[in-house]
Amino acid sequence: MGLKRWILFAFLGFLLIILGITEMLDNRFFSRNYILYFSFLILSGLFILYISILEALKNFVKLMRDGMFQVNLDSREINSLFTEKRQQTQGPRIVVIGGGTGLSTMLRGLKFYSSNLTAVVSVGDDGGSSGTLRDEIGMLPPGDIRNCLVALANTGTTMEDLLQYRFQEGSLKNQSFGNLFLAAMNGVSEDFEQAVVKMSEVLAITGKVLPVTLEDLRLSAEMKDGTIIEGESNIGRAVRGDNPITRLRIHPEDAHTPESVKQALSEAQAIVLGPGSLYTSVMPNLLIPDVAKAIRESKAKVFYISNIMTQPGETDGLSVVEHLEKIMEHADIGGIDYVVVNNRPLSDQLAIKNYIASGAEEVAFDRQAVEKLGVKVIEADLLKTTGIQIRHDSKKLSKVLFEAIMKERELKYSLSALGYLMNRERKIMEEEMIRAEARKMIRASEEKREKLNL
Repeated sequence: MGLKRWILFAFLGFLLIILGITEMLDNRFFSRNYILYFSFLILSGLFILYISILEALKNFVKLMRDGMFQVNLDSREINSLFTEKRQQTQGPRIVVIGGGTGLSTMLRGLKFYSSNLTAVVSVGDDGGSSGTLRDEIGMLPPGDIRNCLVALANTGTTMEDLLQYRFQEGSLKNQSFGNLFLAAMNGVSEDFEQAVVKMSEVLAITGKVLPVTLEDLRLSAEMKDGTIIEGESNIGRAVRGDNPITRLRIHPEDAHTPESVKQALSEAQAIVLGPGSLYTSVMPNLLIPDVAKAIRESKAKVFYISNIMTQPGETDGLSVVEHLEKIMEHADIGGIDYVVVNNRPLSDQLAIKNYIASGAEEVAFDRQAVEKLGVKVIEADLLKTTGIQIRHDSKKLSKVLFEAIMKERELKYSLSALGYLMNRERKIMEEEMIRAEARKMIRASEEKREKLNL
């Protein structure tokens, strides 16, 4: 309680200083008594601030001595922290392009390996709460941007839960607080890109998140029978296996991308496509002429992260090589250098049944067919199953990708580099444990509250 009291007094002193300076700069009064009075306020504020800071420090040291705060001042730990941060800032420059949950999954793992990350996010979404905000206030869809910001944020689980919270009742039902926060930030910013930058600062994210365009981007798909489906949210519902997509288009076709995106792509050492929905998350970004040109002219190697399961209504029956062919047919990006594929067999029968029931299946992989396209293959265990979902494991995926990028840069793994990777693994595991414990405490609190209500 003593520490809190002195912090409050310090704030009071600060307010007195601000009040005195503000009033003295105001030219409404010029009397001597006026100047003496507000000079006294400033001096009083300085004195209170000085005493408060001094006493607060004394209280903090006492709390440390009593074991209330655990502070590790081990020089080896400090040196390890500085080394870790230096290695992160010197990490490879990686641009990840996509949208949906796949992109945020990738970013959660990659942020532990390099702080030189840029997420280029699709803005073609027109469904759900993002679509509602898009239609009602004319802003670009915030949902995928929000997920990426949360994935790269260096805040606690409470902030993450807050930004992902969805209202359950009233006119805001199903709206995400994070979407509304970004909408408010958009209202006080020059444009949507600046709103994202400001929110990035608030969340102290690792790397950058950028919208692929600031224009009102819309999607349309031409089907095999010639039918045109308008709108991202309608494409998946309208497509069926016997009438697949033959051509995806963006409107406007000559949409421009911000200079910040062009610069990130030109400076990148690795460009990653996916994981995510082929037609509605990954490909729309590549159809923007500026983006395709920047990738084509970049010296970076291009990696495509293959989805584990097909997506009903979009990629029914498509194999890995067909995913690659669709991208090359639609977008002139100069080719793809690597494809990253999961090689762990599916074993969770409950999850498999759920996917089969929804019309999805495992994406077929033929190594020889892929290599005939001139694309190198990286196979690894990337699987994460929860009994309901089959997803990429962000930790496994980011580790495999990072190692491939490092090898491509012709960097030999010295002991320090190996130690860096091991340290990253430990940090990832620690964060996962902290998150799990926090969620466990929240669930216990909710159960206790429910019992009290009963």
